[in-house]
Amino acid sequence: MTGHNLTATLRILTPSPGVYAYYDGRIEGRRLHSQAENWLDDGAYKLGIASYAIVDGDEALVYDTHMTLDHAQAVRRHLRSVGVGHIRVMLSHWHDDHVAGNAVFADCEIIAHRLTLAALSEHRLKLEAGDPPIRPLVLPSHIYEDRIDLKIGSRLVSARHFDIHSADGTVLLLEDAALLFAGDTVEDTATYVSEPEHTARHVKELKRLAALPFNRLLPCHGDPDIIAGGGYEPTLIGANRRYLERLLGGEGRDGESLATFVADDIKAGFITYFAPYEDVHRANLKAMESAGRV
Repeated sequence: MTGHNLTATLRILTPSPGVYAYYDGRIEGRRLHSQAENWLDDGAYKLGIASYAIVDGDEALVYDTHMTLDHAQAVRRHLRSVGVGHIRVMLSHWHDDHVAGNAVFADCEIIAHRLTLAALSEHRLKLEAGDPPIRPLVLPSHIYEDRIDLKIGSRLVSARHFDIHSADGTVLLLEDAALLFAGDTVEDTATYVSEPEHTARHVKELKRLAALPFNRLLPCHGDPDIIAGGGYEPTLIGANRRYLERLLGGEGRDGESLATFVADDIKAGFITYFAPYEDVHRANLKAMESAGRV
């Protein structure tokens, strides 16, 4: 499927003044890479994914470099078009759909948690040989430990470490907008369990995440209309936490659908139902079972 425009369905959303969401995916019947199962089509694009930029004056902080080099180049073109001359990058975690565009930002400072650098280094050969390959994989140039505060123009952004979904998770808090950039710590419809042996820790960390001072949050995987409208209510965190708690409690082994499993939170409006997450739910149940958690 090479040769076609990989960014033809990319949407640039503005959930908050000076904040851009570069959203692509959730396009039924369209694939970017191949008909064979692969991480790009069957993960990132099918579920929908956004990377973000916080802009003030000629400065920008890019949160994740997107799922292809073409998408990363589109982000840079857009930032140039709005007058940005100085870019820094913050990675939310090490997974492929969040770092695939790193090479496009190789001339910028790329910041990540210490564990993100360690994971990218450990998995470098696998990522570079993946389907599709991320080659070359450009590593972060600057690391932090628990928290790092950055000034983007006159705006203060606080990056903080959370062990949710992946041990190396980084979220951003844009203080003047009370806006949380959540990475993959939460998703809509349901969180993806990538480290099932740490699920109890993730539940505890989600409670800590909910205590941060914010009014709206922006996940990387969510509904584009909700993101465009300013983001999710903090109740999304509770819905994701309850989902993990139910998995930990051994629920779901009777084969009930995700729609049934999270029906109460859908009815309450805390999450929306997106059918492709049924595959995520089935994968989560298998992961929990294989880890001896259900």
